[in-house]
Amino acid sequence: MAFPVSPGVSVSEIDLTATTPAISTSVGAIAGVFKWGPANTIVQISNETQLAARFGNPDVNSAATFFTAASFLSYANNLQVARASLAGAKNATSNTTGVLINNHEDYINQVYPLGPNPYDTWAASFPGSLGNSLQVIVWNGANWYADVHGTSATSQFAGAFPYAPGTSPYITQKTGFTGSNDEIHIAVVDRLGYFTGVANTVLERYTGLSVVSDCLAPDGSSSYFKNVITQQSQYILTLGNPTDGSTGSANWGKTVSQITNTAIAAEATANSAVLSGGVDGVCTTGNIEAAYGLFLNPQNTAISLLMTGDCGFSANAQGMTPSAGITQAVQNYAIQTIAAGRTDCMAFVSPPLANTQDVVTGQATSIASYATNVLNTYSSYGVMDSGYKYMYDKYNDVYRWVPLNGDVAGLCAYTDQVRAPWWSPAGLTRGTIKNSIKLAFNPTKADRDTLYQAGVNPVVSFPGQGTILFGDKTLLNRPSAFDRINVRRLFIVMEQTISKAAQSSLFEFNDSFTRAQFVNLVTPFLRTVQSQRGIYAYKVVCDTTNNTPQVIDANQFVGSIYVQPARSVNFIQLNFIAVQTGVSFTEVVGQF
Repeated sequence: MAFPVSPGVSVSEIDLTATTPAISTSVGAIAGVFKWGPANTIVQISNETQLAARFGNPDVNSAATFFTAASFLSYANNLQVARASLAGAKNATSNTTGVLINNHEDYINQVYPLGPNPYDTWAASFPGSLGNSLQVIVWNGANWYADVHGTSATSQFAGAFPYAPGTSPYITQKTGFTGSNDEIHIAVVDRLGYFTGVANTVLERYTGLSVVSDCLAPDGSSSYFKNVITQQSQYILTLGNPTDGSTGSANWGKTVSQITNTAIAAEATANSAVLSGGVDGVCTTGNIEAAYGLFLNPQNTAISLLMTGDCGFSANAQGMTPSAGITQAVQNYAIQTIAAGRTDCMAFVSPPLANTQDVVTGQATSIASYATNVLNTYSSYGVMDSGYKYMYDKYNDVYRWVPLNGDVAGLCAYTDQVRAPWWSPAGLTRGTIKNSIKLAFNPTKADRDTLYQAGVNPVVSFPGQGTILFGDKTLLNRPSAFDRINVRRLFIVMEQTISKAAQSSLFEFNDSFTRAQFVNLVTPFLRTVQSQRGIYAYKVVCDTTNNTPQVIDANQFVGSIYVQPARSVNFIQLNFIAVQTGVSFTEVVGQF
């Protein structure tokens, strides 16, 4: 505070109301193969309906990723999805050759600034063969009227518009300007029925757009057809100007001041473009890892539960070409590089489907061997389940094997909702698996012993009780409090919360006041965790014992938080003791 240079009253404020911030602990994340939607970017999804609308209904190539994501969304409502851009993938285009535009950002940064494409007009919004189903039709006033009253191939779609395109109000109000007929109608049609299941369904229609680049709608927004399509369409992108070479078509994309012809949108016939050349591409380990790499930086996206789906290892069971090692490589990448690297999330994995059906070696032995010898990832940031569930695919009217890691991650999210992250997601109270007809492998007690020793959490179907997650171990292979899911998640929450709260101490003086402020900031949070049964006891040390003169001179600040984490019950011993009549219980209690 500056000292006053003349008499007066000065007022200053010192804010000591800082509190520990709330953090999100139920944000799921997955990357993988989808048949539609933006690639190499992260999209937030809230429910399965939105998942299907954004990334397309599942097929044999995308079913494992789709239903892992859908399984998670049956427990929670916040999932970050990254579609992998596969090798050789292309967007369908109107010139049949295809082009790769992964997402809207790629289009805005690399395509749109270039202006009209000299060799093409339209492209599907996203890579994939699904775009080959699209047809784009453009009418001006004359050819729309002809179509409505005619029998051409585009006539059946012209009736979707209520009036003929004419001159936009913006052009009409221009003083001294004689141009006219700048409006066009655009219809986007599902020609083959890939999107809707019904051929020739109109997906989108745009009424009364303008071909003049600076034309405005009555509400002040742009009515230029390229701007509107770019901002609103879920199916197509503009690459050029649809034209048949008519005199007026030379004015497309010009400003009002640049136009010289009276008839601005003078197409002789409706312009119809069928898109083709869209390619799904081939899935490789590199494609999948690149998509997961979008989650590497915690500064870019907040996640807490990272699922790995099937990742292609059991692709032969899903109808894809198998690629040896994809699951193991991707799972290790998710656990070691992403989860352990970020330290604020956990990665969930499932064994290959083939191991759950290995009756020669024995399913439990085969799965345990995969966990210890193949996966070989001994980290408290990794969680492995025992296999796959059989569930109904309503989109294709078939049944599919779906990895359980989406459900286990979902149970963690559900536990956050009904309890707290430091509670175990397993057991009859919180561990019920949804949408399971049967399990690929239903482990017995002996099987569960084998799995648990390898750090694999059994999922078991109990008669009359449903399908239950019956373990809460991490993949850490040594005795430690961190070999349990609830303890690892407890420390993730504490580390995130307290580290964010500690940022308020940056650039303050390392003195008793700042240290006391830090202790007073952290203690209420730990007291809350204790009251919610997350820890048995705690102690915060931030004084001269750990902030020595050497520490202070190095411009450092040390706060030490000691906690005794609560442990979940994994083993119950019930002793039933029969005693003789007349024996006092006080004589025998404690002897057995």
